[in-house]
Amino acid sequence: MNSLNSEKLKSAIKSSGIKMTVVSSLIGISRESLYNKVERKTEFTASEIAKLSSVLGLSTETRDEIFFGN
Repeated sequence: MNSLNSEKLKSAIKSSGIKMTVVSSLIGISRESLYNKVERKTEFTASEIAKLSSVLGLSTETRDEIFFGN
């Protein structure tokens, strides 16, 4: 089950000021893969969530709201 909050994630990426292409590169996936994950076509792995949280500077609470529906 994919409990990703796509809108919150898009907002966090936009707020970071980092372009999607750069975000994808920093977490080690293609831009297309990142878009597919953001649009809930595929799921993020645990390591991608950790890297993305670091790149975007997400708090634990925000990370959980985005990825785990808490």
